[in-house]
Amino acid sequence: MVSLPKPLRPGDLIAVTAPSSGVSGPALARLDLVLEHLRDRGYRVIEGNCLRTEHKNASAPSHERAAEFNRFLKDPNVSAIFPPWGGELASELLDQIDFEGLRLSTPKWLLGFSDISTLQLPLTLMSGWATAHGPNLMDLAPTQTDTLTAGALAVLEQGLVAPVEQRSSEKYQTKWTDFAIRADAPFNLTEETSWKRLDSSTESVSIHGRLIGGCLDTIAWLAGTRFGDIPSFVKTNRRQGTILYLENVEMSPTGLVRALLSIKRHGWFNHLAGLMIGRSAGPTPPSSTSLSYQDALLAALGDLPYPILYDTDIGHRPPQFTLINGAFAHVTFSDGKGSIVQAAEANPSLEPTRSGKAHWPPIAQYHVALVGQWALRKR
Repeated sequence: MVSLPKPLRPGDLIAVTAPSSGVSGPALARLDLVLEHLRDRGYRVIEGNCLRTEHKNASAPSHERAAEFNRFLKDPNVSAIFPPWGGELASELLDQIDFEGLRLSTPKWLLGFSDISTLQLPLTLMSGWATAHGPNLMDLAPTQTDTLTAGALAVLEQGLVAPVEQRSSEKYQTKWTDFAIRADAPFNLTEETSWKRLDSSTESVSIHGRLIGGCLDTIAWLAGTRFGDIPSFVKTNRRQGTILYLENVEMSPTGLVRALLSIKRHGWFNHLAGLMIGRSAGPTPPSSTSLSYQDALLAALGDLPYPILYDTDIGHRPPQFTLINGAFAHVTFSDGKGSIVQAAEANPSLEPTRSGKAHWPPIAQYHVALVGQWALRKR
């Protein structure tokens, strides 16, 4: 069973710590900007000691990062933890966190993506906390204008008290603006968004089930361990179904094949209701005769019997959805566009009718304005 943190409200305390990469140099101006934006929205903010430093690819030695993260996880005065961004070494913390013991603690929001997935996945699978895979804190600048990023905080403020709908973006970003040039830079949205089906069909499709997933580059290493027991999650939710979502930041097509085949052998793709894959930020194949990104997906996933959508609004080519691990979701796709409605629990009225459309209770609409990620692309 997954428990939702309470909806965020003005006056709540948000802890900011860097369990992976810290913030330094020109990016500090961006950090100050987004923290002030939180305060302007009425939130109280507490900074950890593991935040405004960076040494050996992390904000601090692993034991210091783990101690601070544990402290904020257990502090009853803290309503949410917002790391500034991801990084490379969140995995160092896993054996220093009592995920099983946290089942007895009141859940709080952990918002972010990339290496933050390394912590979100076991928090949901082992601790039973719903976690928010979405824009990082450094993305939440007041200059952001796209509705997905601008609405990220509103999703947590709604807290799935009522179903929340998000629709696919119109355009997405491929190049980051350096914060040293402009600390308040919004996303540079230049490319047309187009979702695709892996089977190349253009027919509409609907998928429903419990959400679970994250950044493939980091969580693939958890397969086969107690921190990444997705098969047990799928089994527990077999009646409602499970939607797995993944995104790639750095892997080449050949590396992607290896990673996908590895988690496939660990059973991650068994008995799913569907699979969503975000836009790849990995390197471009060196020539037209090289394995392409789509080739890689087909090689590893082409035999799976359920709908697979790719180039969706997830991951390192923003904007992206705010996906709640553990939430019940209804995903629709048609004509290159899509939407996702998330709710706390499945309900017979949410099931699709013969027309393929679901009857949902009144859906919470949100419009806000939040953040981008640094040009040096912290993961």
